[in-house]
Amino acid sequence: MEEHIYSATGMAARLRSQWDRDEGLGQNHNAVKFLGQDYNSLRAQCVQSRRLFEDNLFPCATSSLGFNELGPRSSKTSGVRWMRPTEFCKRPEFIVDGATRTDICQGALGDCWLLAAIASLTLNDDLLHRVVPHGQGFGQGYAGIFHFQFWQFGEWVEVVIDDRLPVKDGKLLFVHSAEGTEFWSALLEKAYAKLNGCYEALSGGSTSEGFEDFTGGVTEMYELRKAPPDLYSIISRAIERGSLLGCSIDITNTRDMEAVTFKKLVKGHAYSVTGVEQVEYRGNLTKLVRIRNPWGEVEWTGAWSDNSREWDSVDRSARSRLQNRSEDGEFWMSFNDFLREFSRLELCNLTADALQNSQLKKWSSSLYQGEWRRGSTAGGCRNYPATFWLNPQFKIELRHPDSPGQNECSFLVGLMQKDRRKKRREGKDMETIGFAVYEVPKEFVGRSGVHLKREFFLTHASSARSELFINLREVSSRLRLPAGEYIIVPSTFEPHKEADFCLRVFSEKPANSEELDDDIKADLPTETQVDESQIDSGFKSLFRQLAGPDMEISVTELQTILNRIISKHKDLKTDGFTKEACRSMINLMDNDGSGKLGLTEFHVLWEKIKRYLTVFRQFDLDKSGTMSSYEMRMALESAGFKLNNQLFQLIILRYTEADMAVDFDNFVTCLVRLETMYKTFKTLDTDNDNVISLNFFQWITLTMFA
Repeated sequence: MEEHIYSATGMAARLRSQWDRDEGLGQNHNAVKFLGQDYNSLRAQCVQSRRLFEDNLFPCATSSLGFNELGPRSSKTSGVRWMRPTEFCKRPEFIVDGATRTDICQGALGDCWLLAAIASLTLNDDLLHRVVPHGQGFGQGYAGIFHFQFWQFGEWVEVVIDDRLPVKDGKLLFVHSAEGTEFWSALLEKAYAKLNGCYEALSGGSTSEGFEDFTGGVTEMYELRKAPPDLYSIISRAIERGSLLGCSIDITNTRDMEAVTFKKLVKGHAYSVTGVEQVEYRGNLTKLVRIRNPWGEVEWTGAWSDNSREWDSVDRSARSRLQNRSEDGEFWMSFNDFLREFSRLELCNLTADALQNSQLKKWSSSLYQGEWRRGSTAGGCRNYPATFWLNPQFKIELRHPDSPGQNECSFLVGLMQKDRRKKRREGKDMETIGFAVYEVPKEFVGRSGVHLKREFFLTHASSARSELFINLREVSSRLRLPAGEYIIVPSTFEPHKEADFCLRVFSEKPANSEELDDDIKADLPTETQVDESQIDSGFKSLFRQLAGPDMEISVTELQTILNRIISKHKDLKTDGFTKEACRSMINLMDNDGSGKLGLTEFHVLWEKIKRYLTVFRQFDLDKSGTMSSYEMRMALESAGFKLNNQLFQLIILRYTEADMAVDFDNFVTCLVRLETMYKTFKTLDTDNDNVISLNFFQWITLTMFA
């Protein structure tokens, strides 16, 4: 049997980490410390030793810049030096007169999507200071160390960096402020690069990704050629609610990338939407939109641009308030031109914890962490009915229709795959993801300990689904369904694709939601205790022959017996029972503590193995002589064990061979182990409350010999 790496300490760490999160770790005021680095203690050490901080976890090396275009042999990285702002700027400042949109000018990295999101962040001080904590600078107490906070897949993470920045020809290589003396945006970009593995990992992306990582909000996408009739009002309400907005122009071929149109708009480039306004122009109200190019230059030259004639026909007070004649990357355009020129709008709705103002409408939201694992929970989409049912399942209860007299409830589902930028260095990219929504069948309404099985999905159509299966970090859809209970099934497009994900459900009215999974229980057949006199004489003589003069079967003898018998069953695939497996069986059956099996004990074990063999053959549906991991879940249930996704994943990790199949000896070993742990727990749970208490000695005794 191939041993898979299966660590009890790793499992304990995961459990502990879940307990910490249940206690509030990961909220903005109590962020998870990235790579275990604590800003306050590191800073105190630097102040005490009078040395500037040097971050050995994100070194000043080409590995921190990138792996391909910014790799060691790239022309972009030749001649790069890592320097502190104090080394190449006379009077560096962290933030001057508040963070503004002109502090963010793009450098030699294709992360305009990120900079457009940072620019939107500067419009809201409360949001900005969740990401960029107060009290940092180059003045008194400066120690070369800074810290920032980012939302990552359901929790806030604090990232510590030193202030050594990549410089080429005396200038910052990447993001910089327009006047060159303000460094908060360059340091923020460095912290985000560290979080994602290197600077190059930030190249290319969608503004919504930056929006979400700075706010914990959820984004919606609007195709402007199919814009809803009330889009101007949606934008206006979104800006009032503190939402962040970005827009871009699609490219039709690679030559178009960052091509500048006739009126100076850049294709394939991310802009921020920073304001809306209505002005009276020639007797009519005209809708305007304010937009910013993160380059800090190259502006629209059409109607309502900085120096256009339209402003001459506008009331002087409005003109002085709105018109901006400097080449700072920010400009106005009419809403109609905006719809015509741009392709897409990304809008980030903020969660209740990010909204300070009590007047603002707030979302009701739920968040779940999940994983797709090959062989256990990576079932693929509905095109793969044999495995689709194994994907994680989540229930949402829609109880409150949007308006009186209606039955429809609005909600937003966001499915996000985790940590894919970090994996680019290994050549991995985004998986293709999506989700389907099903109405809960009547017999299961109001119940939670239920994981719907294959037959349900074969006989029921979905009520809604994500518009696309797509290889983006997040797929989100705004849905409207009649009040009721629904199941959301997130999946990759194909089965066996491994990824971690988080699923978020947002509703305008309160809606309960929960992960649906089988309750863990063991329903085992009662074992009839037989007396020696009731045991068949043929079995007795076989036992005498096998057991030898001491009339007890040891671990080695049991291994010999089982492997001799199993070799006669040519339809079963096996590489033989190991000593460890036989020891587990003796532990389960050894009632007198001798470490060996007497006649009656061996008889019970023998009957048990015969029952396991029947189950194995029944669920080996393709008669391969092994159990696929999917057949395994049904077989375990038939043998009396209902397990949730997490336990099933552990079993697949522990008991499958390299091809993800379970052979007969592993199948028996797994069932014996499950039964042993169940019986041990039941013996110790004297008051039947499903909780046991052990001291360290008892815990060691139990785990060493179970």
